[in-house]
Amino acid sequence: MKHDQHGISRRGFVRGSVVGSAGLGAPVLLPLVAANAAETGSPEAAGSVPGTSFTDQSAALTPDRTVATACQFCNSNCRLNVDLKADRILAVRGEDDDPVQNGQLCVKAEMMPQLVYNKDRLTTPLRRVSGKKGSANSKFEAISWDEAYRTIARKLLHLRDTGQVHTIANRTTGRMPRGTGSLVARLFAMLGSPNNTDVGPVCNDAGANALAATFGLGNFTNGYGTDGATGKDDLGSARHYLFLGTNQAETHPVTFDYLLRGRKKTKATLTVVDPRLTPTGAAADRWVAPKPHTDFALLLAMLHHIVEQRLYDQAFIDKWVTGFDELRTHLAKHQYTPAWAAKVTGVPAATITAMAEEYAGATPAAIFCNAGISHQLGAFDTYRVAAFLAAVTGNIGRPGGGCNFMHNTWPGDLHLPPLDAKTPERREALPVGPDYFAQSILTGQPYRLNAVITQGNPLVSSANTTKVRKAFEQLDFYVYTGLFMEEPAAYADIILPVCSGLEMEGVYMRRDDRAIRWQDQVVDRVGQSRPDWEIWIGLAHALAELDTRRPAKEWRDAFPERWMDYKNLWADFAKYTPGAGGMTRERMRERTEPLRWPCPTPEHPGVSTLYLDHPSWYEAAESLDKAHRGKRFLTPSGKVEITTAALEKSLSATGHTALPIFYTHPEVTGAHPTVAYSKKLVTSPINPQALTHPVRLGVPGNSEVHRRFPLMGMTGRPSVVHFAEITHWTPTGKQLNGIRFIQIHPATAQSAGIADGDDVRVESPRGAVAGTALLWDGIRPDTVFVPNTFGPAQKVGDLFDDPRYEPANTLPDDQYYDNLSGQQAYKCFACRVVKA
Repeated sequence: MKHDQHGISRRGFVRGSVVGSAGLGAPVLLPLVAANAAETGSPEAAGSVPGTSFTDQSAALTPDRTVATACQFCNSNCRLNVDLKADRILAVRGEDDDPVQNGQLCVKAEMMPQLVYNKDRLTTPLRRVSGKKGSANSKFEAISWDEAYRTIARKLLHLRDTGQVHTIANRTTGRMPRGTGSLVARLFAMLGSPNNTDVGPVCNDAGANALAATFGLGNFTNGYGTDGATGKDDLGSARHYLFLGTNQAETHPVTFDYLLRGRKKTKATLTVVDPRLTPTGAAADRWVAPKPHTDFALLLAMLHHIVEQRLYDQAFIDKWVTGFDELRTHLAKHQYTPAWAAKVTGVPAATITAMAEEYAGATPAAIFCNAGISHQLGAFDTYRVAAFLAAVTGNIGRPGGGCNFMHNTWPGDLHLPPLDAKTPERREALPVGPDYFAQSILTGQPYRLNAVITQGNPLVSSANTTKVRKAFEQLDFYVYTGLFMEEPAAYADIILPVCSGLEMEGVYMRRDDRAIRWQDQVVDRVGQSRPDWEIWIGLAHALAELDTRRPAKEWRDAFPERWMDYKNLWADFAKYTPGAGGMTRERMRERTEPLRWPCPTPEHPGVSTLYLDHPSWYEAAESLDKAHRGKRFLTPSGKVEITTAALEKSLSATGHTALPIFYTHPEVTGAHPTVAYSKKLVTSPINPQALTHPVRLGVPGNSEVHRRFPLMGMTGRPSVVHFAEITHWTPTGKQLNGIRFIQIHPATAQSAGIADGDDVRVESPRGAVAGTALLWDGIRPDTVFVPNTFGPAQKVGDLFDDPRYEPANTLPDDQYYDNLSGQQAYKCFACRVVKA
């Protein structure tokens, strides 16, 4: 596919090294003109002299200082060099000396100042004084931080002292400064509640779970840029890229541009698997559009063909893989052939065969996956099959290869000093996913939550949002923390204002490849807002004052005042976290490139390629656990584990097997094998502190739901402009992409009497959402794409007459979820589209 057929260029999703912004409107244009001219190599084309920005020697616009920080949005982890004059932001520039970033930034960089200079920011703690929960008429009054802390502490202690501590829950989010979750975990351990949860089940936990089960660590296996230990390029050296369920051009644009630059040198081929054409697919050699939620079948068939045709790496398998013979027998027994998969996916068998041969024949070959795989009913099993592909072809532990599953697990838990205080025994946690909070509150099963604290937006991010809204209306006590009065704030009893990324020092976002930056604070905090780590330390000190059971000293010793300064907190994280000893603040501040974990000593370069047969990896592996000495793979056997007796036993309690059996969502058209959930609860083998519902696999599907709802819907990011809900609170975000465009194939639209630009309604058995029809021939005729992250509280769009939309996650069914990872199944729901 030629790029110019769809008007796609690198400049379409990344910008040059300067994006000026006062945080209030359109970016400064002259530096952007210069950047575009630089790409064409023709200054005359831009009517400009090379390097001229027309701000040189401007007394008013010459910065008096520049602060190096990091972008808080996607996982490209771009450095932002922020120019200031009189402590006001003049411009945001990229980092030219980072060879991956290459000086570039995407459109979201200019939104960072717009989070600071924003009239809608929360600036003080608030307390509910009147109004029904969820009502637009809810009234709040300003209170002090001390009063907010004491109110929360009194409620938590009351629940603990009346035997209801297990009914306290928290859910973190990816927006928080790194390590805040460790503080939350410590506080919950001291209280005795098991329900400290994270964002994983609505994000990308399944990939990490599958990687850990197969290779030993739940992390993105390879790195962007040069491996400091070998001096060789890693992911840029791949000869083939297989992208499944990842629109990296729009979700990770700067690192995708790095891959394209590498591809230009190596002549690597790129296959993109996605039910709809995206800028990523437009850049590919092959775009493959299966039915939503059928990647599992596609990967099984590729694996079957590679094994049957002996396209695997026998030497690697003999030395480093256990369970290969069992896998071969399993694939043959179930006849997971390309011809079989063609009937399931709608992709021709010849295409599947060609994909398998191209992947197996390229050395090295890299697999990339993102939420398009994570948000499927069989996410864990699908990721496992992708890991098998890499293993049998010898593409693991090799630069330019690997399983690069994007997720939020770097570097796993950040460890604090050992806790001296005794902690009470805790009962079992609520089941993993689908955001089981709502089920608990509404049904009391397995018990009812009474107090919830969140750092995210469950009223937009959770599946079956109408159900979640009803639950939060009935929740006894709710604390919302955030930048703005997002949807959940209307249900809160206490509202706590947090800082944006430019208002704090620390480690915040990171590259998926385990690489992080240090960010310096750019501007003063807005109002009385505080960073999350300070909030939790402050709450711990309020508990110290009010707790009549635990000595105050235990709380204060567990949460020392010195941690209020993030550099002290990070020093302890680096000291106590396995593999992080070399990741000091001083070292990271000196670097123009981020530093990858594991990095055990100040002399260690950090690990780019996990499992690389190289001394730097073996040193790092041993730093994670002394038992790993001499191990290449960090599984019990020291090898890639496709199947073992222990793994089979652990998964069998949940209805799964170590050798995955195909099934899919019951709302995929075609009546394919699906799952049935047991009412009983068992201990989760993936999250052993929690429960899960066992499943019965291979249950015959039926097409009953498709009589009324004949199409398959899927949700995802609206465009490169938006990252979660927060970018919808910036003028640029709403100016560029404030309309929810429902992507519909022209033939499907014609049969429904819908024209391009019509107001439409997408309806599912759970509810309906509105949008604007965007007729797009780059989507399957049986599929509809509904952009997520829109919500009814996003009043910034009123400036542009943007509609206030109900969340897209009104449409999916929360009862269908991956019972191993807890992932919610956003990537398929039965639906229909009607003209509004």
